[in-house]
Amino acid sequence: MTTLTRWDPFQEAMTLREAVNRLFEESFVPALPARDGGFVAALDLSETPEAYIVEMAVPGMKAEDLNVTIENGVLTISGEVKQSEEAKERNYHRIERRYGRFSRNITLPATVRGDAIEAHLEHGVLTLRVPKAEEVKPRKITINVG
Repeated sequence: MTTLTRWDPFQEAMTLREAVNRLFEESFVPALPARDGGFVAALDLSETPEAYIVEMAVPGMKAEDLNVTIENGVLTISGEVKQSEEAKERNYHRIERRYGRFSRNITLPATVRGDAIEAHLEHGVLTLRVPKAEEVKPRKITINVG
């Protein structure tokens, strides 16, 4: 015996809405609200033959406000952007800058040397250079002739 299932157009509409929301959360928008009240800081991840390069936009932040850790191949960058005390006393008409905590986890695609990560903060951009382990670097193999 076959079970009859009714088509619900609203269920498919909610799935489409969720897909569009996910598209915007993972796209080019530099700072989206996170579910926990913070925001998602924008970053770029690139690769050279020697290392992975992570560049994250953290405007107005100081190095002591950021926390960078690596564990089991997962790089975590977190911090908090605080609103100044004098700004809280003002009557705002519009607030577009993001305040609150943020955290980004990046699973790196290959084995890396966590003990040799270099971090540099300049002009509101945090740049991390994560060196690859020797066994994952491309090597040229010489062929000996007989």
